[in-house]
Amino acid sequence: MPKFLTRIISTFCYVGYFPLIPGTAGSLVGLGIYFLLKNNLLSYILVLLVLLVLGFWASTEAEKAFNKKDPSRVVIDEVCGMLLSLLFVPYDIKLVIIGFFIFRLLDTLKPFPVGRLERIPGGLGIMLDDIAAGIYTNLVLQAVVIFSSFKVL
Repeated sequence: MPKFLTRIISTFCYVGYFPLIPGTAGSLVGLGIYFLLKNNLLSYILVLLVLLVLGFWASTEAEKAFNKKDPSRVVIDEVCGMLLSLLFVPYDIKLVIIGFFIFRLLDTLKPFPVGRLERIPGGLGIMLDDIAAGIYTNLVLQAVVIFSSFKVL
């Protein structure tokens, strides 16, 4: 595949070139997709699956194109991680905001085994740490919903 296509997909239409905190910018794009698709679960899941497949491929190619391990410009992993964070979580704007901050925190701190997943070579490592952070975030949000004394915060 041409390098320009790799760059477009891996940087999520060049969002990864945002000069400050490109990972957070990618997560915000994930939120935008969430808001577009939150009322259509089938579309949400299909888009997420397509992005995951593209992400694994493009992240692997991006390491070659950028000649760097886990380039910061690659943000498709953050987009996917953010979407995973909110999958099957009942809509409540407070949960969305909490989910965003928890995901960014976990993606930054990389608690066990997230940090180890990042060490896996190639696109697999790039994607898996954000997938794990997204799953952790989702579990926290599900627990908040289940154990909250409110119906949904």
